[in-house]
Amino acid sequence: MENLTFNSPYLQLEGMAVSEQTLYPTFLFFLIFYLLIMVANIGIILLITMERSLHEPMYILFCNLPFNDAFGNSVIVPRLLGDLFKPTSERYISYTDCVAQAFCFHMYVAASHTVLMVMAFDRYVAICNPLHYTTIMTTKMVAKLTASAWGVALLCVSILLALTIRLNHCGTLIVNPFCDNASLFKLACENPYINNVYGLTYTAALLGSSLGYIVLTYAKITAVCINRKNKTLNSKALKTCSTHLTVYLIMWMSGFTMIILHRFSGYAEYRKGAALLFHVGPGILNPVIYALQSTEIRHALLKILYSKRVIP
Repeated sequence: MENLTFNSPYLQLEGMAVSEQTLYPTFLFFLIFYLLIMVANIGIILLITMERSLHEPMYILFCNLPFNDAFGNSVIVPRLLGDLFKPTSERYISYTDCVAQAFCFHMYVAASHTVLMVMAFDRYVAICNPLHYTTIMTTKMVAKLTASAWGVALLCVSILLALTIRLNHCGTLIVNPFCDNASLFKLACENPYINNVYGLTYTAALLGSSLGYIVLTYAKITAVCINRKNKTLNSKALKTCSTHLTVYLIMWMSGFTMIILHRFSGYAEYRKGAALLFHVGPGILNPVIYALQSTEIRHALLKILYSKRVIP
């Protein structure tokens, strides 16, 4: 398979290097975490959908996050589980499927940042302009913020992959557990200079803008809390903002580590671990963190569980 050159219709995924002794424990580990991710994230969406008390802008915007986590993990983990039982020489994927997987992966990454940015805007309005919150965060505004979060991600990722698929590829081995843009343009016969420039610019803009926006938003929220000296306000701000910030830091650190390690071929195994952490970590932690920190979500969940116990 590796001897074929020039636009081979099939590629080979290196996947994870797992010994026979750790094959089944590794499979069970990822299977259990995948099921937990799907149950937790879809459960949060259904809870917010069914519970009228949670039909508020903050929770409606938050629904984008569990949806994105379920989407991102569904693109990567099932394929990874299937490849575990195949030898490396038989882990084939068509070029079209690889490009589609890479597109979905980068959509997941980009949307993770843009969704958290619009959630930060919601927290800023709620804490810094509480009297105007209902007039600013209308249903129309929530729809615009949601469309912007996904629209910006779609535009940037479409350009990213369009620049890659224009290249002829000579290589066939994807040195990664799944397909992504960097792994694809490394197979190119031509000089991928434009791809490197746009990829680095896109990454710097995405990470820089999200980090800068989060820092600026939280600086203003902190200033408001200090000036008002209201213990109730400060307690509420600390609870909602610490949840949002924890989720953001987990995602940002794991994503940044993966990007840095992509530039050093000697750390391929560490990069694979960081790439999988980027999926499994936030996917399982996000619903847990929000469920524990949000009094409203916790009460709604307990209400449903209690009603099911009382009905019999």
